[in-house]
Amino acid sequence: MTACGKNKRRPRKGKREVQGTPARWRRAFINVTRSGSFPNFARNMDREKLDKWCERGILGLVLAILVYAPLALGAVRASEFLVVQTLTCLALALWIGRVWVSHRPAVLWAPACWAILGFLAYVLIRYQSADIEYPARQETIRILIYAALFFIVLNNLNRQESVQFLAFALIAVAAFISAYAIYQFATNSNKVWHFVRPMNYDKRGSGSFINPNHLAGFLEMVLPLCLSYTLIGRFSHATKIVFGYAAIIILVGIGVSLSRGGWLVTALLLPIFLSVLLFQRDFRLRALVALVLLLTVGLTVAIKLRAENTRVQELVASGNMEEARFYFWRPAIKMWQDHFWLGVGPAHFDYRYREYRAPSWIAQVKPEYVHNDYLNTLADYGTLGTALILSAWILFYLGVFKTWPFVQRAPNDLETKTSNKSSFVLGASMGLVGILLHSVVDFNMHIPANAIVAVTLMALVTGHLRFATERYWISLQVIGKGFVSALSAGMIVYLAMQGIQRKHEAYWLARVGSPTSIAPQRLAALKHAFQADPKNGNTVYAIGETLRLMSWQGDPGFASLATEAMDWFRRAIQLNRFDVLSYLRLGMCLDWIDRRQEANTYFERATQLDPNGYYVAAFRGWHAVQLEDYAGAKQWFDRSLEIFDNTTNRNRMPAMYLEILRTKTEASDGKNAR
Repeated sequence: MTACGKNKRRPRKGKREVQGTPARWRRAFINVTRSGSFPNFARNMDREKLDKWCERGILGLVLAILVYAPLALGAVRASEFLVVQTLTCLALALWIGRVWVSHRPAVLWAPACWAILGFLAYVLIRYQSADIEYPARQETIRILIYAALFFIVLNNLNRQESVQFLAFALIAVAAFISAYAIYQFATNSNKVWHFVRPMNYDKRGSGSFINPNHLAGFLEMVLPLCLSYTLIGRFSHATKIVFGYAAIIILVGIGVSLSRGGWLVTALLLPIFLSVLLFQRDFRLRALVALVLLLTVGLTVAIKLRAENTRVQELVASGNMEEARFYFWRPAIKMWQDHFWLGVGPAHFDYRYREYRAPSWIAQVKPEYVHNDYLNTLADYGTLGTALILSAWILFYLGVFKTWPFVQRAPNDLETKTSNKSSFVLGASMGLVGILLHSVVDFNMHIPANAIVAVTLMALVTGHLRFATERYWISLQVIGKGFVSALSAGMIVYLAMQGIQRKHEAYWLARVGSPTSIAPQRLAALKHAFQADPKNGNTVYAIGETLRLMSWQGDPGFASLATEAMDWFRRAIQLNRFDVLSYLRLGMCLDWIDRRQEANTYFERATQLDPNGYYVAAFRGWHAVQLEDYAGAKQWFDRSLEIFDNTTNRNRMPAMYLEILRTKTEASDGKNAR
């Protein structure tokens, strides 16, 4: 039917009205006309429209997550991650709608889905038996969100239009963040938006991430995809030129991050990527030209950085790769050996690290992660959990190999056969190889933004299995619809409840301020945070420490404050029996109120949990001074300085007390001589 204006009359007869419509709609109209089922036809049309809008809504939500998470500091903080959590819940709700609205709902269940589902079940079971509930719960929530995003993307965004839309958005975000990193490097800016980065990241580009290494990990996943679209994508020449410029900007962004792991991975990844194209006749020349161009850009950036940056000069000159991360690897291996099958628990490495660390000043820092995602997984989840994750990746790449022949266009002697499907599968799968390689020397998969991008690319590539075979489609009948809906609804309810609880806790923790803030106000904010989530042992310890500091002012009522502080420290120990500082502070409170013999037990327990910690050794010496055991005090102070000397002015207490003990000893010797 032609477009109608004001002066056009609509045809009156149904036959004339149908003639101009597409054949599919004409046949459908004639069928419903003969059957007299106009209401059913209208309902079907409404359902198709509603299903399409639900699909578009899911696309918009996933797109918002992919854009927001990298720009919001990688979504590492609770406030930013809560946004991702909320958007995921909304996407799950729309998926439930699609399940019931669609005419023939089905799920694509690839082999890798079994391994992912198995690991998710393992994490839930492991969480129930975790020694420390709070970090295990936060880790479990993140894994739930990653798994939900994988299945949402796999089953709702497998159209080529959706795939390209998400890929274009990732490339645009990566190019923008790279440009921001180049600006930071060029201007020596140490700010990320309005936040100030730690000084150890000075003169490095990190874009919207705090840690430049995590920027490199993000860009490594997008760079092969951008190059693949440039070289073998089925786009116009203008679009390919834009992709080419974006690839150069991203490559320079990796360079200015000064991430040695990022440089090494990129140097390995690009030849592997281009070698795949060299084996294809139609793309050999393009691959050679791209290789020469990228080598030229890379060498130019490296020479420029070496001339201007002291860190690169020292790195190239010395070749010394010995860093703190290697002091984290050994304890992780030891934890895995001691807890071979199940690991120490989800997100437990940082809490168990002190028990295993070496007696070195480098090992005294708080690691948080192993700086090696494979060892981190072995330490936290043991052999069983690691095997499930590795099986998911193995099944994923087996699916890539199975898909590859079916996403390429047939060769032709007259023209080069480009394909958007093959370019995406090649680029995304190679980008995932990049993040897997970088995970050997960093903890990129513990950064939500990077993990979300990896999960999304993994789901989008897995969705291309439908071009190879139809065997992985599972039609959903009433029982299947109910199961998927119940599972999704349960996840929505749990994530929503946890999100509200975390929001309240984060609000009050943000109002705590620094340790030098006014103590009563700080204490009130901490107690509100405790009411929001009473399982957070760090909050409980902070309450006890605030009370202890108030008691140590020596004002009237100091003994009651110290007693109250001890109650909070005992509660913190119940929540986390590996909390060294709670044992230490509890013993210090007992010394403060003249119950010194009772304090011995807590100082000894702190030493057992942190045998090579300079801080614990220093306060063991302080406790010995309270007991007037000066010989024992000297041994502990010497031990503390042996682990971490005072050259950096960070371990002053043992040196000060040793000077006092030396003065006392000399005075005593002089008196005895007289």
